[in-house]
Amino acid sequence: MSKSFKQITQDINQALQPLRKESADAMSGFSAMAKAAMAPGVLSELHKELIALGISVSTHCDGCIGFHVKSLVRLGATREQINETLAVAIYMGGGPSLMYAADVLRAFDEFRQT
Repeated sequence: MSKSFKQITQDINQALQPLRKESADAMSGFSAMAKAAMAPGVLSELHKELIALGISVSTHCDGCIGFHVKSLVRLGATREQINETLAVAIYMGGGPSLMYAADVLRAFDEFRQT
């Protein structure tokens, strides 16, 4: 099975355009919440993205994996940081999370190539 996480994130962004237009207030609220939640504080933006990645794996969300890995690459996350995050996600989510953890490493390699 082959997935392109670049394509997944592009497709989701395109599919969300009507929702952003037709439900502008709700989408604006969601964006404001995301911006506030991910802003550096006691935890850095990098650490918050690693948490979000772990949740993405445990909830089996390809789109979330793509968006958070893309952010982690932008923030300079290392493969070691990704792997430690995946170990915790697998521990908490069991076998199904292991399958998505493999996808994270593929997404990490894909986004680092750009």
